[in-house]
Amino acid sequence: MLGFIGGTGPEGRGLALRFALAGEEIVIGSRSVERGEEAAQKVLERAPGYPVSGSTNEDAAQRSDVLFITVPYTGQRDTLTALRDSLKGKLVVNVVAPLEFVDGSAVAVVVEEGSAAQQCQLLLPESQVVAAFQNLSARDLLRTSQSVDGDVVVCSDHAEAKATVMSMAERIPGVRGVDGGGLANARYVEDMTTLLLNINQIYKAHAMFRITGVEALKAVSEG
Repeated sequence: MLGFIGGTGPEGRGLALRFALAGEEIVIGSRSVERGEEAAQKVLERAPGYPVSGSTNEDAAQRSDVLFITVPYTGQRDTLTALRDSLKGKLVVNVVAPLEFVDGSAVAVVVEEGSAAQQCQLLLPESQVVAAFQNLSARDLLRTSQSVDGDVVVCSDHAEAKATVMSMAERIPGVRGVDGGGLANARYVEDMTTLLLNINQIYKAHAMFRITGVEALKAVSEG
């Protein structure tokens, strides 16, 4: 089962929808059961009959094998501290991008630990934290009539967990998982979210990133 901590926003619901369509059982968590159930109902309106339910963050953390952290950065520390015991030994996918809006523009927030993902790993020392999915358009995730044209850069200090999340990313039509190295690189991926938001505001778009030349580079390294 996949659990979404703070999964009531567009990004959480979009990822939940796409993974439900890929055959995963989904539970969307929130601070209240009612908000979790409301988010689950919104997903079910786009994917009727699929195994999607809503609950509290605590219940989602306990029941799920893989957890997606989709809370705003301002709520990450308190949320994860409260769930630390329930997340022990589990794969935790951090989707958080630390940013704020100033005069209508997105501005990256400096994180003392280096990145939201690194802070997450420090708060959850007995979990395997993977940073991923920060740069996918929530609008495109929720629009199931088309594929998602974007790469997911995946960063982690846990090789097996990173490979698992890269494989999961490619279950979303149009998405490719790209190995971004260790968790220290997550700060660059998180900052790219801020850049994308500003680009999208300028062009009135919902663009994502594609990384070119990866297959050629891989072939050279193997040769």
